[in-house]
Amino acid sequence: MINITKLWTGAAQPADALRYGTGKHPGHPGGHTASTRKPITVWNITRTCNLRCVHCYSDSQAMNYPGELSWEQMESVIDDLSAYQVPSLLLSGGEPLIHPRFFDIVDKATAGGLKLTISTNGTLITPEKAARLKAANVAYVGISLDGIGEVHDQFRRKEGAFDGAVRGFRNCHEVGQKTGLRLTLTRHNVQNIEQILDFIEQESIQRVCFYHLVPAGRGSSLQVLTPAESRYALDTLIARAEAWHRQGVNRELLTVAGPADGAYLLLRMEAENHPNLEEARRLLSWNGGGANSSGRGIANIDTQGNVHPDQFWQDITLGNVKLMPFSKIWEEQNDASAETLRDIRSIGKLTQSERQSRMMGPCGQCRWFNICGGGFRTRAAYSESGGLWGSDPGCYLTENERSGVEMAS
Repeated sequence: MINITKLWTGAAQPADALRYGTGKHPGHPGGHTASTRKPITVWNITRTCNLRCVHCYSDSQAMNYPGELSWEQMESVIDDLSAYQVPSLLLSGGEPLIHPRFFDIVDKATAGGLKLTISTNGTLITPEKAARLKAANVAYVGISLDGIGEVHDQFRRKEGAFDGAVRGFRNCHEVGQKTGLRLTLTRHNVQNIEQILDFIEQESIQRVCFYHLVPAGRGSSLQVLTPAESRYALDTLIARAEAWHRQGVNRELLTVAGPADGAYLLLRMEAENHPNLEEARRLLSWNGGGANSSGRGIANIDTQGNVHPDQFWQDITLGNVKLMPFSKIWEEQNDASAETLRDIRSIGKLTQSERQSRMMGPCGQCRWFNICGGGFRTRAAYSESGGLWGSDPGCYLTENERSGVEMAS
């Protein structure tokens, strides 16, 4: 994740310890080091969903899927994640609120000391459920939105989905539950960014994550942004973060699955002689971008109990929590996962020169490699060049920008 608010304005953010090794976080009182990172874990607790979104990476719909974890297996997963002290647990789906034991999962996770977030379409959050989420000390509820009104409904393939999501936001705010907006940037909605940002202001949403599209599941049929559209998106987000900061509003504004955003941010800072340039460079260097993301700083447990490097990289399975605890799989104590995990993590463990010498494509010569780590590894693996050492096709930097020539206008 690239926290534009933190890097551009310098304002402290709730997850600074996770992303930049600074600040405070439960389990890491003074921040933590790159070598001691444990993964933010995305757990798809069910594949069933009441919507059928066009960009769904899990290809979910309103049906039952056999083989999902039993309650006893879920209890074991929660106990293991708590003992292993993962820094954050994100419950996703499908639609997680559909799970018949959703609130049992929530209560057990928070009682075990896990920092819990929810990724939901928001349509099932009644006033009563919002109150239960607040009472359970859920860190925040991330509600997905992909446009205003009909644009969102078209993405979600259901009339009224936008109104339902808005009700979900408002029900949470009524009880003081922190919310976040999640949006996947595609060529179908990038021109609506200003409207989305206006909506965030109007509804007093405290956190917003703009995801770069990863072409997985049903999302494979959608188009990633052009370089010009990516620049427009980042410039728009930077301007709004700056405006909020001037107004005294410390709202979290982040981009996800786009490590090149960090390089672009630094290019803007260099061109504008930004006072936060060196601090932003230091923080992004510690973060490492894609080199410390999938398979290292991010993990996924799917509905069948399979463990993956992240929620999009479903064709690589590292083990299954029905057979072995997640912590043991992640610590390479499973013969099936050890070699694959070591290969994925080698991008972060090798020296910069060793890593770059293995990279195919533009990343092999890019001066920003230590900042973005070769981009989002999953998107690179799904690209035409493919493989662990491929370049991320979502990178929008020009050849001059990668080589160190002055930023293009």
